[in-house]
Amino acid sequence: METGYAALQIFLLVMYGITCVLGIVGNGLVIWVAGFRMALTVTTLCYLNLALADFFFSATLPFFMVVNTMRGQWPYGWFLCKLFNIMGDTNLYGSVFLIAFIALDRCICVLHPVWAQNHRTLSLAKKVITVPWILALLLNLPVLIFFTTVTDDNGDIYCGFNTDFWGNITEEEKLQRTVTSVAIIGINRFVTGFTLPMSIIAICYGLIAAKLRNKSMIKSRHPLRVLTAVGASFFICWFPYQLCVLLAAVRARALFEGKYNIILLLIPLTISLAFFNSCLNPMLYVFLGRDFRKRLIHSLPASLERALTEDSAPTSDTTTKSGSPPTEAQLQEM
Repeated sequence: METGYAALQIFLLVMYGITCVLGIVGNGLVIWVAGFRMALTVTTLCYLNLALADFFFSATLPFFMVVNTMRGQWPYGWFLCKLFNIMGDTNLYGSVFLIAFIALDRCICVLHPVWAQNHRTLSLAKKVITVPWILALLLNLPVLIFFTTVTDDNGDIYCGFNTDFWGNITEEEKLQRTVTSVAIIGINRFVTGFTLPMSIIAICYGLIAAKLRNKSMIKSRHPLRVLTAVGASFFICWFPYQLCVLLAAVRARALFEGKYNIILLLIPLTISLAFFNSCLNPMLYVFLGRDFRKRLIHSLPASLERALTEDSAPTSDTTTKSGSPPTEAQLQEM
């Protein structure tokens, strides 16, 4: 058992280290390219926000690596306990909401091109882009309320669910309320923070595919490759962890009683895959951009710039109002 635990810790440290380095470097490059080298458009604004969420999350991983080496003990105090867990959940909620936002934007461009040409401005996007962040912070309220540092009987300090939140009540009542709260948070995380936005993404993809097939606009599918890959990678990386968290929420009482230890083993394994998603997007931008082989001879920032540009619509605050529909070439670039 001790050997297995040590092997798990080593595996997690390696995964966290790889994710941290690739996430900081890759997302840092995306932030530099999209934020400082390129003209800001609606889509690059979305990808810039997505890179910011992943960058700040990747920057917290060294702290969790230290916690793993200390076998779960938390040396940073109650404030960072709340802050780091909030940043982790904000990465989850913010990323999937931003991907859903990009999918909705694409869907509007394809289904309602005239409206998009007249109203899809950067100033409107800057206002609307705050909605995913506000929703992510609101959904993090349970973490802010319930998570804190907890001291066990041996005097060791951990960051976890505060079972003393309800004050002086019996241990059975405390256990029941904790189980209920964990179940509600876990189910809400799975439904609101994963199932709902992924459903929106799937519906948007379906509508876009139907529109493109009906119009026989084969070339229009090309700018959707990066967005499709980003959404698919998010689902593949996060679904196993979300499923484990849902099972843990449904079986919360049994877990508190020491049963279903397989779930407790699967959670750290699947969460390492979920964390790895934070460093994937920059690689997808480069490898799925147009003419990747030709761009290998250019600098990485230039490759990122082209990959992001091909997936952006030419949108600005000075969008020309027009009642005539855009041409097929214009629609392909939206």
